[in-house]
Amino acid sequence: MSEAKQIYHVPVLLNESVDGMNIQPGGIYVDATFGGGGHSKEILSRLGSTAHLYSFDQDEDAEKNIVSDSRFTFVRSNFRYLPNFLRYYGVEGVDAILADLGVSSHHFDDSERGFSFRFEGKLDMRMNKRAGMTAADVVNTYDEERLANIFYLYGELKNSRKLASAIVKARGVKQIVTIGDFLEVIKPLFGREREKKELAKVFQALRIEVNQEMEALKEMLYAATKALKPGGRLVVITYHSLEDRMVKNIMKTGNIEGKAEQDFFGNVQTPFKLVNNKVIVAGNEEVTRNPRSRSAKLRIAEKR
Repeated sequence: MSEAKQIYHVPVLLNESVDGMNIQPGGIYVDATFGGGGHSKEILSRLGSTAHLYSFDQDEDAEKNIVSDSRFTFVRSNFRYLPNFLRYYGVEGVDAILADLGVSSHHFDDSERGFSFRFEGKLDMRMNKRAGMTAADVVNTYDEERLANIFYLYGELKNSRKLASAIVKARGVKQIVTIGDFLEVIKPLFGREREKKELAKVFQALRIEVNQEMEALKEMLYAATKALKPGGRLVVITYHSLEDRMVKNIMKTGNIEGKAEQDFFGNVQTPFKLVNNKVIVAGNEEVTRNPRSRSAKLRIAEKR
């Protein structure tokens, strides 16, 4: 890959996550979040000639990073459609699935995508630019209660109701179209000392809603449970508590709610056994090199 392509996204916990896939030279593997191709490239370096890797990404920008390799298939789609495409390619079971749930640094650095409050641009936030709803659509059309719920559930913001009320009042005067328009409305609600952290939470909440991230993750996790062969690995890197809770629950109990089913003897009935009981996090060296890895948590489970 060229230097320009590598800047697209620096993979987090690269060796730890790919090691966790327990790769066998002739296996079939899935990288559910291709992005800049860093994880996929490392996986391919460990495969034999008969193995195959299927990598998913819904963003057309990711296609610029496609690897030229006969053992590689790029699927331009959301990972929630994993079973559809595995069926399409005649794959009955896979040996490991990797998902890095973080947003590519490319998205935050591209002012036209609207993911970051650091730049002026349209309030967009769509991972898939072909999709319909933008962040501007959300803030201009959702009712006050729905907006408050999004900010509370997805951003864990204590002043979610004040935020929603301010947005509804402002859009009654003029439509909120750009990041600048949006910041003008919400910035006065945050103190200077915590402004950046709180704004990041607001933008996270909107991004999750626009891209239906929680629903997509739920579908992918259940699909992965069915697609993995016995002994296959599910390897997931999370960045915030909502997604981490879902991943932890499915690995421990087999469902995202975390409701454990027990047999007659009180043993938990789950399709997985944990590979790492303690979550894996980035070391000091990686955090220094790549600050976004600070919030990363790696969980690995094996299909029974």
